[in-house]
Amino acid sequence: MLSSSSTTVKNLLLKKRLCFLLKLVCCISSVLIFCEFLIYYVVIFQCRWPEVKGGAHMSRKETSASVLKAIILADTHLLGEIKGHWLDKLRREWQMERSFQTALWLLQPDIVFILGDVFDEGKWSLPQAWADDVRRFQKMFKVPASTELVVVVGNHDIGFHYEMTTYKVKRFGKVFNFTSGKLITRKGINFVLVNSVAMEGDGCTLCRTTEAKLVALSHKLNCSQQKPSNSNKRCSDVEKLPASEPILLQHYPLYRKSDAECTGEDSASPEEKNIPFKEKYDVLSQEASQKLIWWFHPRLILSGHTHSACEVLHTGKIPEVSVPSFSWRNRNNPSFIMGSITPTDFSLQKCFLPYESRVFTIYCAAGALLVILILAHFQLLTPPFYFAQRLISKHKAV
Repeated sequence: MLSSSSTTVKNLLLKKRLCFLLKLVCCISSVLIFCEFLIYYVVIFQCRWPEVKGGAHMSRKETSASVLKAIILADTHLLGEIKGHWLDKLRREWQMERSFQTALWLLQPDIVFILGDVFDEGKWSLPQAWADDVRRFQKMFKVPASTELVVVVGNHDIGFHYEMTTYKVKRFGKVFNFTSGKLITRKGINFVLVNSVAMEGDGCTLCRTTEAKLVALSHKLNCSQQKPSNSNKRCSDVEKLPASEPILLQHYPLYRKSDAECTGEDSASPEEKNIPFKEKYDVLSQEASQKLIWWFHPRLILSGHTHSACEVLHTGKIPEVSVPSFSWRNRNNPSFIMGSITPTDFSLQKCFLPYESRVFTIYCAAGALLVILILAHFQLLTPPFYFAQRLISKHKAV
């Protein structure tokens, strides 16, 4: 009888331990699944496509047919083999992959623009390292057939001006079908892709080629916007494009003194805002900026590079939006821009990704709770009731 009851007690203890272990595994799994997967759906589900002003006068069918839904992001900075630690790569690249794929699934954009600095070490990468980085990018930022991906070159992809070579530019162009002055037209909307690294203005071979392409594009766009009655001989043989003012897409922002006038929770920190920008390094030179405005008279400019958000007006009427970094490595609160664009109008809305600090806080809170549960289970944690009772009994004894 004694051995039978002893066996029963042991079985009950074993069952309790297994049950407790199962509960721990379920708790840990739930926290991991939420922080590494579900949180992206919870946060991005709250983002909505902005409505263009003309959308109120169109039917739903006409609106969906004429409005181009674009996602714009910047500065992914995929780490390379030189400076990239494996844990840093794993953490930040998983965050970007889940953010991007979740946004694609929930928002279903027509087109995605990445405004440069796709890679962190493209300026240094040897062929094998470059191939590895490209392979990881193509896995992380894979898009369905219904969505187009357009990538603009940045200084970390090909190097700053004096590190930039024809080989690096061609290598990037071969992977992303990018040229240093390219026009794409979608749903009657003209987008001009600029290699802003080549806007140095010193007459280098790549700089001259880029400027020549941009001047040719400018001529073609200007001719397309002229009324037939005003057409002249210079435009007679030019291919006509939709008469829509272009949108400039580039990595460097146009010239501004600093980020002092920038506002918003994802703008630069107060310490960084008043640091003067260096021309041809932080922003384009005043001369290059003026050239782009003269050539294209854009209705919108989208740029990256600073890793912080900013909205400025050039010549009092041309808006430029600097898109923050998409990576936790550069920001605690990364984001992307959602744009609803028509040939005559546009509307932009920011969509924030999960904050890294909040994910970390959830992990810390869950970890602390698990420690308390484990201590309580093994009776290593004195319950507050007994602790209070002991204090009272000691006080009576005195």
